[in-house]
Amino acid sequence: MMTIEAEVWPGHSAYGEFQTRSGARMGFVSKGAGVPVILMHGSLCDFRYWEPQIDAIAHAHLCVSPSMTHYWPNPLPGKAHRFSWDVHVDELAEFISVEAGGAAHIVGHSRGGHVAFQLAIRYPTLVRTLTLADPAGTIESGGSASPTLPHAVNVLRARAAALIGIGEHEQGLRLFVDSVSRPGFWDRSTRAFKEMAFANAHTLGLQFADPLPPYSAESAAMIRCPTLIIDGQKSPRMFRRNAEALAGWIRDAQRETLAGASHGMNVANPAGFNRALLAFIGMRESPA
Repeated sequence: MMTIEAEVWPGHSAYGEFQTRSGARMGFVSKGAGVPVILMHGSLCDFRYWEPQIDAIAHAHLCVSPSMTHYWPNPLPGKAHRFSWDVHVDELAEFISVEAGGAAHIVGHSRGGHVAFQLAIRYPTLVRTLTLADPAGTIESGGSASPTLPHAVNVLRARAAALIGIGEHEQGLRLFVDSVSRPGFWDRSTRAFKEMAFANAHTLGLQFADPLPPYSAESAAMIRCPTLIIDGQKSPRMFRRNAEALAGWIRDAQRETLAGASHGMNVANPAGFNRALLAFIGMRESPA
């Protein structure tokens, strides 16, 4: 592990680089002190996605936001290092074991939420609490474990990846981002968000080739830590359906729906998101 001061993200505390056992690198930012809170980004994002949360969390905790391998600002790993949610779970476990020194509060958004969900199953001793914000993926239907999304969604995603593949990045990003939020969201997005999406556009095709396994009552029953599920009132139905199912399946899970917000609820309503997250974590902190 190497921790350095750098202007990768001006205005924030230490920037560091963590090297996994495979040799891949994960850049991260950290701020504060105390029990660690690990923030896991989703599609097209990196550690910058959590800017509205860093300072609020750092008042009472060590807030750590890593970028998963393949995402900015990490160098692309060699061809032998595949892009996979499964690999990301193991790499996150490595990261937490070293950088957090043990169990941490884990927060995941969208695809990062699915990685966090799988982490809590595979490495339960590393997860103090689990917060899933609009977790991505599908749910079992009628006992079927098919991980496929609806045909129309797959067609749209293939089109988005194809546009990016031929250099039409903005058109492809607009198509995908609007589909997971609301029509017109891309055009209304901040310059900072668009820059982040452009920096990670190369991951979209890799992601589509790596479908997430579906959620099931059986897998959700394996989650034993306190769990908070946050969704946006205006999030696309697929995310709200996941939130509803997981809230019913995970033992004693809490659910918080942020009024007026869509998929990027922590950015659209940071005050509400931070309040819900910190209240949930605070109630479950071990006595000093």
